[in-house]
Amino acid sequence: MRKPTPRARRLDAAALRRWPLPLPRADGDKEARGRILVIGGSRSMPGGVILAANAALRAGAGKLAVATVRSTAPLVAVAVPESRVVALAEGRTGWIAPAAARSIDIEQSLDAVLIGPGMENETATGRFVHALLPRVARVPNATLVLDARALCVFGSSAFAQPVIMTPNAGELARLSGASKDAIEAHPLEAAGRAADHWHAVVVLKGATTVIAAPDGRLWKHHKPNTGLAVSGSGDTLAGIIAGLAARGVPPEQAAAWGVVLHALAGEALARRFGGLGYLARELPEEIPRLMWRLR
Repeated sequence: MRKPTPRARRLDAAALRRWPLPLPRADGDKEARGRILVIGGSRSMPGGVILAANAALRAGAGKLAVATVRSTAPLVAVAVPESRVVALAEGRTGWIAPAAARSIDIEQSLDAVLIGPGMENETATGRFVHALLPRVARVPNATLVLDARALCVFGSSAFAQPVIMTPNAGELARLSGASKDAIEAHPLEAAGRAADHWHAVVVLKGATTVIAAPDGRLWKHHKPNTGLAVSGSGDTLAGIIAGLAARGVPPEQAAAWGVVLHALAGEALARRFGGLGYLARELPEEIPRLMWRLR
């Protein structure tokens, strides 16, 4: 006999109002709002880190650094003038070289690290992320957010630090060995197993997005919006979540607020432009207004 479907709390604007974000002190400086490092990008996909970095700032993070491939670092610096940009060694076709993991300054004062947007070459990415993770783990207060290509490199080991993973069904299938169809058919169970296995907050993205915490808590957001199925939308979501985490928001709350803010931003743009055709880069501009409304 199949086990009953686990219960999940509903995620919507009303749920966020009952779960308010911590607010920074009125007299606090940018350090008090959190420091974030976004790592990713490639020669052919420089936009991923730009989208994620802008989203992190719009979510309220105070101080931003971006580490990306040397060939596009000047472009990123111009596109995100609020950031400090670190140029990384790259492979022959423009992906981040594994050896670059040693050249990134992982500051002890970091509050969040996001790895993955815009990265290419799974083999090189795997070697890079494996080399980087032990260094990030030594930062006492940093929440690690893993997105996109950076997700597909892990074995059976659980994380020992606060981690948020943001897979879609295909990425979770590759991670877990389960079929994509099975994950899509039973997303609550799949996300719950992944959260328990890796001791991480898992954001299983889709028309219905499920968030699972390692302690067994589950949340579900269901409000399909075709317009959000667009290039760069996932990078933007990862940036919102990481930006909230940099502010000191607990991982499960950062994930929940990020998912709902991302969806509400899509709804706001759909009202202005129509259901299709708005861009991922337009989503972050809606975030400060939405956070103010839901404060």
